[in-house]
Amino acid sequence: MNDERIIFRDRKNTDSCKWDDMTPNFGEEGLHAMWVADMDFQVPSCVQKALKDYIDHGVFGYYKVPESYFNAFINWQKKYHSFEVKKEWIRFSPGVVPAINWWIQILTEPGDSVAVLTPVYYPFLNAVKANGRRLAPCDLINSGGLYSIDFDGFEKMIAETKAKLLIFSSPHNPVGRVWSLEELRRLMDICRKHGVYVLSDEIHQDITFGGAKQIPTALAGDYDSFLVTLTAATKTFNLASCQNSFVIIPDGTLRKKFDEFTEAIQISDGNSFGYIAVRAAYEEGRPWFEKAKEIIADNEACVRKAFSEALPLVEISPLEGTYLLWMNFSAYLKPEEMKDFMQKTCGLAFDYGHWFGGDRFASFVRMNLAASPGSVKKAVDAITSNLPTR
Repeated sequence: MNDERIIFRDRKNTDSCKWDDMTPNFGEEGLHAMWVADMDFQVPSCVQKALKDYIDHGVFGYYKVPESYFNAFINWQKKYHSFEVKKEWIRFSPGVVPAINWWIQILTEPGDSVAVLTPVYYPFLNAVKANGRRLAPCDLINSGGLYSIDFDGFEKMIAETKAKLLIFSSPHNPVGRVWSLEELRRLMDICRKHGVYVLSDEIHQDITFGGAKQIPTALAGDYDSFLVTLTAATKTFNLASCQNSFVIIPDGTLRKKFDEFTEAIQISDGNSFGYIAVRAAYEEGRPWFEKAKEIIADNEACVRKAFSEALPLVEISPLEGTYLLWMNFSAYLKPEEMKDFMQKTCGLAFDYGHWFGGDRFASFVRMNLAASPGSVKKAVDAITSNLPTR
């Protein structure tokens, strides 16, 4: 697979949520899609071959999950994250977001408070509200685009709201932070002190840049009794539609709670296509992934260069992790101008900042860099050619 290359695909008119289903979020179709976090890259050839072989066999009856699937994930975690996951810790979910919703129901009661560090991936916020829990947000500290955790504010909020659960993003979506060991320990120690369970969403664990080192929250200390890790091959290999994610539960009591819940709803495993795709990706997809990262890094450099020359007051957060760029246009646009400018003037679809925690983030957008260089340039050119400097 050393000759693996990245193939860009035109995904319009392919029933792509990103390109063909914009109306629910933007009120119109036909925008240039730089929003939802999936890639415009064709998946690794090893994944295509594994799925083709299965399709060619032509029998899609009940599927037994092979040991090779678990071994592929366990080996990946050990090799690239120094995280020695035991098979008995692993459970299935059809996505990280469903798992978050399940755990909210397992670990909290209606009316309980659930903590988040805002701005944050908006399905966290939606999950809390949809399950009848109270949202307990604590804003990250923004220092010129570099974000950090307000530990004092977080502990005060936890004590005041009596939060039962923290949904944590690591690396952080959308601000791009890869948390240090010291930050992880300090946060987790506060949660242990106040009896707060933690869901650590590490779906972007592989996508780091600039020497940033992703540390699994589970390796920060002895936190197994109140910590669950959620991850997937989804972002690493562009496999969202395969609906296959990992729930890592080292603690036996928490595993029992999870097993009882999934037995009651009769969802304990997924479809064969997801298992086959994920196994192949973890076994043979690394060369493809490394090339995908190079393209993302080049795209980031393109955006920074263009804005530094034409719109130097656009605040772009450092991209330590994820392939999502968090940008603040407050020096050039008022919050109420954002939608019309981005959509009507530029013809672009971004994830809007207020989706990630409210109007205080309304001058921000999140830009997806997992696209062709031409697609990224088109978006940047639309902004720089239409935005008047002030």
